[in-house]
Amino acid sequence: MKHLQLALLLFFLGNTAVFSQSQKGVWLTNVRSEALDSREGIETAVSNCKAYGIVNIYVVVWNRGHTLYPSEVMQETFGVKVMPRFAERDFLKELITVAHREGIKVHAWFEFGFSSSYKKEDGGHILRAKPLWRAIDHKGELVSKNGFQWMNAFDPEVQDFLLSLIVEVVNNYDIDGIQGDDRLPANPSTAGYDAYTISLYQKEHAGALPPSDYKDAAWIDWRARKLDLFAKKVYETVKAIDSNVLVTMAPSIFPWSKEEYLQNWPRWVKEGWVDAIIPQVYRYDIKSYEATLTANLEFISKKDREKFIPGVLLKVDDYIPSEDFLTQMIQTNRKYGILDEVFFYYEGFKDHPLFFKNTYPKL
Repeated sequence: MKHLQLALLLFFLGNTAVFSQSQKGVWLTNVRSEALDSREGIETAVSNCKAYGIVNIYVVVWNRGHTLYPSEVMQETFGVKVMPRFAERDFLKELITVAHREGIKVHAWFEFGFSSSYKKEDGGHILRAKPLWRAIDHKGELVSKNGFQWMNAFDPEVQDFLLSLIVEVVNNYDIDGIQGDDRLPANPSTAGYDAYTISLYQKEHAGALPPSDYKDAAWIDWRARKLDLFAKKVYETVKAIDSNVLVTMAPSIFPWSKEEYLQNWPRWVKEGWVDAIIPQVYRYDIKSYEATLTANLEFISKKDREKFIPGVLLKVDDYIPSEDFLTQMIQTNRKYGILDEVFFYYEGFKDHPLFFKNTYPKL
């Protein structure tokens, strides 16, 4: 009996250690940041993360139609191996080396997902080379939303392309995880009116055309389910290569994410197709933050609560939250039993160095 009690104690202690391990993180991007432009910048970023108790770095690897690491897939498909800004060095390899030395995990963040370009009317070099990859809206035009132009996320060839980039990173780097966000897997709900997707819909609906109302609930559901299957495929593909590589997603808040971008992420959590979900709980006052946080927690079962890590807005353009508001958001997370968060984005640390060095570890 004593041996059994000891075994049970060790089991529970072991599982407690797993679930209590810090998942605090930060997004590291190439936009309005020079942290990735030099070995010195990487060393400084990792050092700051270490000092602030940040143990996960989500670093951009796919942005504006370019990989930020040297990619054979991109070279063969589009003749551009890497974003020109990073042509002289492999910063991803450098970052992994420096971060792992400090016990910090690195996740490859495929920020642009199924978006091909930003503020390029023709969709940029991706869609110029592959016009049949264009997402088409209810007006018969290239899907463009909030300045972003989109590929057709329902097209198997487009899906295979994105998946090939993910596989390339998992195979070639000592990466700890891969991450999609509000653009992977996603498509604006205006999308789905291309020839391929219409034909697929007709096959499953006795020849009927999709509703002209792109917000039709059944039409939203049908397209969201197609993207659910891609989320599943990403998870299973990555785990088949290396079961230790984490698969996380950072979508918009629900149900807005489904209504606007066809992201039904509560299903991804329920079905076990993500290791963690990091919704972008980006709000500008504590009342809105708490209301949004608690509303999204309602879509997660108690057994999956440890997979829920809120994204906290630390800086965007010229906006910087006050130290008091930062404290309130972290305290609200703790109030609801959430021990971790991921901050958007790294440059915001520079605006509150004393908070992150002295106050944050105590919250």
